Formats: sequence, C-alpha cells, structure tokens
Amino acid sequence: MYLNCKSFYSFNHGLLSPEKLILLAKNYQVKQLAITDIHNTSAYIELFQAMKELDYRLSISLGMEFRHPRSYELYYLLLAQSPKGFEQINRFCSRYQQNSIPWPEEAPQMEEVVAIYPLARGRDRVLASHEFIGIRPTELNRLIRLNQPKEKLLAWNAVTYTKALGHQVHKVLRAIGENKMMSQMKEPLIVSKPDELFIPPQKIKEIYSSYPFLLKQTEALLERCGLDFELERPRNRRLFGPSKEEDRKILRLRALEGLEWRYGGSNNYDLALSRIEKELRVIADRGFETYFLITDDMLRYAQRRQIAHVGRGSGANSIVAYCMGITDVDPIELDLYFERFLNPYRHSPPDFDIDFSWKHRDTITDYLFRRWGPQHIALLACFNTYQGRAPIREIGKVYGLPNDEIEKLLACQSLQDADDRLGQFILHTAALLVDMPRHLSIHAGGVVITEAPIYRYTALEMPPKGYPLTHFDMMSAEVAGIHKYDVLSQRGLGHIEDACKLIRKQRKQEVDIRDVATFKRDPKIKALLRSGRTIGCFYVESPAMRMLLSKLHCDDYITLVAASSIIRPGVSRSGMMRAYIERHHNKDFDYIHPKMEELMQETYGIMVYQEDVIKVAHHFAGLDLGEADILRRGMSGKFRSKKELMRVKDSFFSNCREKNYPDDISTEVWRQIESFSGYSFSKAHSASYAVESYQSLYLKAHFPLEFIVAVINNFGGFYHTEFYLHEARMNGAQILAPCVNEGDYLTSLKGERDIYLGFIHLKGLNRELGMRIAAVREQGGKFETLHDFLERVQPGLEQARILARIGALRYTQKSRKSLLWDIHFHYSDQKMAAGQDFLFPIDHREWQWPEFDESAQSIRQEEVELLGFTLSNPFDGIGKQLEQVCLRQRELRKHIGRQVEIIGYLVTIKPTSTKNGERMYFGCFIDANGDFFDTTHFAAIAKQYPFRGKGFYRVKGKVCDDFGSLSIEVKEMGMVNSE
Repeated sequence: MYLNCKSFYSFNHGLLSPEKLILLAKNYQVKQLAITDIHNTSAYIELFQAMKELDYRLSISLGMEFRHPRSYELYYLLLAQSPKGFEQINRFCSRYQQNSIPWPEEAPQMEEVVAIYPLARGRDRVLASHEFIGIRPTELNRLIRLNQPKEKLLAWNAVTYTKALGHQVHKVLRAIGENKMMSQMKEPLIVSKPDELFIPPQKIKEIYSSYPFLLKQTEALLERCGLDFELERPRNRRLFGPSKEEDRKILRLRALEGLEWRYGGSNNYDLALSRIEKELRVIADRGFETYFLITDDMLRYAQRRQIAHVGRGSGANSIVAYCMGITDVDPIELDLYFERFLNPYRHSPPDFDIDFSWKHRDTITDYLFRRWGPQHIALLACFNTYQGRAPIREIGKVYGLPNDEIEKLLACQSLQDADDRLGQFILHTAALLVDMPRHLSIHAGGVVITEAPIYRYTALEMPPKGYPLTHFDMMSAEVAGIHKYDVLSQRGLGHIEDACKLIRKQRKQEVDIRDVATFKRDPKIKALLRSGRTIGCFYVESPAMRMLLSKLHCDDYITLVAASSIIRPGVSRSGMMRAYIERHHNKDFDYIHPKMEELMQETYGIMVYQEDVIKVAHHFAGLDLGEADILRRGMSGKFRSKKELMRVKDSFFSNCREKNYPDDISTEVWRQIESFSGYSFSKAHSASYAVESYQSLYLKAHFPLEFIVAVINNFGGFYHTEFYLHEARMNGAQILAPCVNEGDYLTSLKGERDIYLGFIHLKGLNRELGMRIAAVREQGGKFETLHDFLERVQPGLEQARILARIGALRYTQKSRKSLLWDIHFHYSDQKMAAGQDFLFPIDHREWQWPEFDESAQSIRQEEVELLGFTLSNPFDGIGKQLEQVCLRQRELRKHIGRQVEIIGYLVTIKPTSTKNGERMYFGCFIDANGDFFDTTHFAAIAKQYPFRGKGFYRVKGKVCDDFGSLSIEVKEMGMVNSE
C-alpha cells in the first residue's frame, strides 16, 4: 500500500528521515514499504540500519521517482524487482544525471524493473508487461471511465510528510529549493498534494474499500519487489592480485622488505618482526590485505611522479603500514598499539588518511579511476544540511521579509519573542528544518572501490569536479561494508614538494625528505623549535603554536607530538594544556587517582590523545574495548547514534560506582573526556603531523630561501604573503618587485638571494597575461625596449600601466612616470593607425621626458595599492617616530614584570572569549628589527583600545614571562600614522 514513500533525501521536498519512516511503520505495524525518492538513492541504507536499531522487520522495496526538471511533473515511478533491477535503475538514473540529459517521458523497459505511471500520464497508454498505473485516493471516481485492464491498476498512496511536518512546511521547502517567493508557489506541479501523509493501513483500506483489488494487486507487487540488504558485509574490492593467497604473499613481501629499510641494524628489529607477524595475522583474518595493497599501489604511483604525500590517521598505529611506507610514524618509538587501528571489537574499517600536495590530488584520483575502472569506483558524497539559524534567513526570504526583519527574527531566543504569527511560524518551521539534508556535496577526499559494479549500491551524479559521485555518505558506506580510501590534500605538502624541486634546480641537490630519523637529531631543527622560529612550517607556525613550543622548550619529537595534540581547542579550553605545561616542567605533582598514574605517565596524567580516552574508559572505568571505542568515536564527532553514546556514559558512571571511585573523581575524569568532543587527535595523527613538521623544519633550517619561496607559491599558510617575504628578508634575501625580464607568474628565486615577486600578486593584472609574459620571453629572449615588450606581449593599455607602476619594466632604465607617458603615446599611435594600411611601419619615437620626482614614499604607496603591502621594510614609512620609542623585542627579557612601550607592525590577531563571554584578543606584531612579539588584550582593554586594522601600533604594557615565553599584557594602545 505504501508504494511511493519519499524521505528528506528528496531534497527540498520530502520531510521524513529514514528512521522516522521506519518508526511510523513500526507504530502502525506496516509490513511493506517502498522508498522512492526523487532521482536519489541516499535513503535505503539508513532504512535498513533503522530497522536493525528499532528491531522491526518489514519488506522494503527500492525505487525512484522521475520528474520533469522544471515543471516538476511526475513522469513515472520505477521499482526494482531484484538487486539486478536496482542496479538497472541506478544505471539509468546515472546515465541521464551525469550527462545532464532530460529524463525520457516514457519509462525505460528493463528486465527486472516495474514502471508505474500516474493516472494523468498512463490513462491512454498501451501498457507493456512491466508497466502499471497508480490510482491516488482522489482519483478513484475516475475508474469508471478508465479504459485499462484492472490487473494493471495499483493503489498509489504517496507519502511525503506527516501531520506534524505538514503540507505548509513542504511548500516552504519547495520554495527554498526553487528559489521562489511563496506567492509564486501556485503551480499545481511545483508542490505535492496535501494528502501525501503517512496514514494508518486501516485508513487506506477504508479509502480503497470499494476497490479492494487495487490494494491486493499493490500488496502483491510490493511482495514481488521486496529486497533485503545485509549490513556490514564486506563490499570493497576483494582482490589486488589474481587471488587472496597471492595478495597475502605480496603484502608479506612488502612488509618484510620494509622491515629491512626501517629497522635493519636496529635494536628493535626482532620486536618489529614479531609485531609484523601479529599484524599480518589480524589483517588476514579481517580480509584487509587488498585495502593495504591498493593504498600502497597508489603511493608507489605518487612516488614515481614525485608527488609529495604523507600517511596519517590511526593507520600510523600499524607497523606493517610503517614498513610499507604508507606512514612515516614509527609505532614502536611512540608505543602505538595496533588495536587502535584494527581489533576484534572494532567493526569499522581501517583508516589511512593520505594527504597529497594540493596541486596533484586530482592526478592521484585520476590514476585510481583509470586503475580500477569507472564501473567500480566513485567519489564519496556528504550532505549539506540546514544548520543553526540559517533556515530562518532562508524562510524569511521566501516570505519576502526585508533584511532588517529577518535580523530581528535571528535575534529571537523563542517563539514568543517574534512580533507576529508569521514570525512565530518562521521560527517554528526553521527549527524543524535543522539537520535536514539540503543537497549532495563531495566528501573531503573519500573514494570507494567496490568488488561488484558500484551501480549495484547507488546511482551516481557528475559534479563539477568531473568524477562520479555516490548518493551515500561516509556513515552509510561504513554501515554497508564499503570502506573509503581517503585521498586528501593540503598545501603544506605543496611547500615541501616545491621546495625540493627548487633545491634540485638551484643547488643541484637531492633531498631525502623521508629521512625523518636524521631530522630528529638535527641541531638546527632543535634550535628552531626551542625558539619558536617556525614561520612557514606545517602545523607549527601559528603564534599560538610558536608560543607553546617556546613554553615547552620543545626540541624533541616526543614533545612535538604532544604539542600537536594539546594545541587543539578541546584540550586547551579545558585547562588541560596549562596543566600539561606545568607538569612538563615540574614533575612534583599528584595524580587525580593512582589508576590514572598507572595509565598515563607519559602525558603526566592528562588526556592528550584519543587513545587516552580508550585507556581510561577500559582500564579506569571498566568498559569493554567495544564500548571504549564507541566513546572515543563519539567524542571525536564520528559517531551517528547519540543513544548509544548516552548508554556508554551511563555504563561509565555505573562502573565507576561499582569500583568505589568518589563521585568527584569520576565526574572530573568524564569532564576531561567530554572536553575532547570534536577536537581530539589520535596519537598517531599527532605523530604524523609532527613528521611533516620535521620535514618542513629541515627545509627551513638548511634551505630557508627555497623553502619560503615554496611557501609563498602554495599560498594557504597562516600568514599573509607580506610576512613570508619578511621572513625571507630576515634570512638574507633581497626582495624585488615583479620583473618582465627576470620574474615569472609565481614568485622565483634567482641566484643565491634574489627573490622576484610573482605577477600573480599584482591586483588587477590578468592571469593569462601574467603567465604569457614568461612564455613569450622564453620563446624570443629577453625584452630590450618598451616597444619590444608591448609588441610581443600585447598587454593592452591598462595592464601595461599596472606593470609600469609596480616597476616590472625597470629593464628600460626609465622612471615609472616616464614609462606611463611612453605607454600612453604607444597606444595613442596604435589607435590612430587602426584600420589604415601603411607602406612602412610606424616610427615609434623615443620621447625624452623631464626628470620626474620619484620618492621612496611614492614607490611605497604604489606597492601598497597594487600588492597590499610594501616590498621595503615597512618601518621605513614611520621614520622619526621610531626615535621616540627605542625599545625592541630582543630587549624585553631585561624588563620582565615592568611597564614598557614599543612600536609594532600588526601581523595577526586572534579573538577569543573569556569565561564571561566577553571578547578578548591575542596580538602578534613585528618590531623595527623584524623580530616577532606577542600581546594579550583582556576584554576591558580591548574595548577601550581596539584594533583598527592593518598598520603600526604604539603598545604600552607589562612584560610577562610564562615558562620563558614573553608577551606584553597591554594597558594602552594606539595607531601610529605613516609619514
């Protein structure tokens, strides 16, 4: 009877979650139900999961609605009679969606698929054997005049919403989806009918009581189309090589080869071999050899292409992964236990997060699609959902409210705060929409590779990314037994990759960037870490992280691993970061409980890693490993069921009471666990980040200019380009303006210390022109005269003006203002000659201009206008005012505890909130010597002396020493004007 149920995965149309549909079915004792979302298959895995969680079995049929793309008219409904039929529907849907072709108005004929037409479209059709007509409750009176065989007719009771989530809410969603005002939603085909409710079976029988054959035939069809889907059954690609036995041999061989590479001659060799044997047995028992080998194959391809990459996540707990080069984290060195990655209690798949250089991730994705074939691979989806107060704004728009009225509604804390009934309706409706999916999006890097054709499980869309996209997300994939491969990207690896290329080009040297063991002993790296001079280095360059490194006096790998985790907001806000620093320097402290001392000596009794949650939950509170992992996943924001998390919380406190722990101890331990929510790192993850930090630190310590140029060209660092150029200057570089004869589109290093800023940084300069300049120069040699450049490159008047103003045409040895006159005359001559044929070429005269005044100040002004900053020392612009305030950062240690005054150039500010919810700030400046210093602005001072944007500030305050890290607690602050 429930032939046509839509979930909220009929985006901006349906209102019911899959769980809600099953709950309704359970309440009404429904035995058959078809899920038929509009052009979508997202819901079905969640339906089967909900049946399991609610302990209610019914026959599920899988299908899809197909509609006109603009009028939204329903063409037909397709229902699968078998898994093969579901695959056929998915292939049909994918073919049209991926090619943006309108659906055919007639249903396709497929072997094991049933097509059902609405009465309006099927009335006069000659129906094929697989075709039927659905009769809605409001259409029963038309049966008398219907000239179709009775056996071709079905009872069509559509389900889109419930009374609580009613027709008006559906209309609002449709208006948002169509981007129309509510007053425009009058076309009957735009929205579903008001009777599309989930009504009890008895009510449906009453409606169709005069035509019982309709119900009987519908029930028979749904019985025929009922499908089952076994959850958590492995569906990934089963084999890498020709057989499972061969895969095991290959994996073992690769692991043992890597053992010699990683541990040959080491005291840990025998221990490592023992761990490898143990891990290989578990991997074989779980059938994950292929997962390891496909990941290894992907990375070997990256190495052949010299694409930088790093493996992180819980996979770094595996010594097999370490020996194969999937990760560069030594699990023996860090005492990482394999069970965090794979254990008998953990049903979730293994997890290798593989980062590639952001420039080349698509190269890796393309390789995977070519390697495993389009029938078996797709990108993983995620869902963009309505969140927070955003639905209020969306609903306000469709009701035509002006912005000021929408802002008033956004400020409301309850329905009663709204001024009228419309406002109350908007607030009520907005609350109903929160967490509803709005549209499909692309997971950050998930790729799935299945043994059977991917269409057996999902239809595929083709987003702008250019690779097919599933209709299910990471959670559903995991429940379905489809393990994702994480092909991620980051700019930090771009820094490393480009720096190595530049070193190869400039110095003819090869850098073994994976020789992390040597980097850990490097005295230059230790010095950078201790002093916090880590600008540009992955994950350790922010002011907060540099300050933390300085406070910890960090100069070793283990401390850096801990720092990479405690900097996270969850640890920091809970006060545990402060406690960690204090205990790091002073080992004379008391543990909260003897058991905590036993479990966490390495981290001084403080939870720093996700593994600590598992340890505490299992050994302190007595939860089994399965429950402990549920808790760990819940706290890291990767667990969907809040009910299960609450059950584990109850078990935690119950077990603590049985162990006679004092309530305050149990509560404090739970508070520490909760503080991890959404922010916690696994130790392996922190270690992976620390490895990449060491790689960046090595390059900065030994090849600072090549490294900084690579950082600038990859963008995405913590600081603005201006401050990376400043860092290069502090390392001996000469910073030069873009130059058409020496520079490139990206920033370049010429000789030992000349850095030419790239054309990409020039505001208003056309990208195509910026790239063409170097190409023309390479082809025909350097430009000799202005006319030579203008004729060969053809930049146009306005673009040539930009190049002249920044000094990019200085090879002519003319002043900028003279060049501007020459450029205007050149294009004036061209305009005069347009459309005329000349026997001889036009004589472009070299004009002699008077000497133009070109002060340093005017050059700085041009640079600030075209680049956003000056290429010279910014303090040159405040001149005499510096003489009044002579203090510099390197003298602050002499003034600890005293009031000082210093002039700083603002680098960045970080806002944060006090316990009272007030706004305070941390500032970062450079002084006239180019050294960085930090400031603290408590709420009252921040209000009285606010930041007023980029520029110079005269700062007065007290010098504070926190474990050797100096900062100024600001008492007064004001801007200093440039001259």
